[in-house]
Amino acid sequence: MKAQTFTITAETGVHARPATLLVNKAGQFQSDINVNYKGKSVNLKSIMGVMSLGIPNGAEIEITADGSDEEEAVQALGEVIKEHLGE
Repeated sequence: MKAQTFTITAETGVHARPATLLVNKAGQFQSDINVNYKGKSVNLKSIMGVMSLGIPNGAEIEITADGSDEEEAVQALGEVIKEHLGE
């Protein structure tokens, strides 16, 4: 399992557009991928799950991936976060 923590610095937090980008990117990988925030963990391949977390500006989230392409998945998702959501 591969895990990495990110800080969301986008003023609007994780709203619909960047959440969709994350879900679409996660869907490109075979691994089980989750996002963890405030003790809750949801499947990062589910837009409803991601939106249900209500991740605001300043939030610290953890992305976990478990599977054959876990390294690539976390790296690619980190790039989406850096480009669209902050750190």
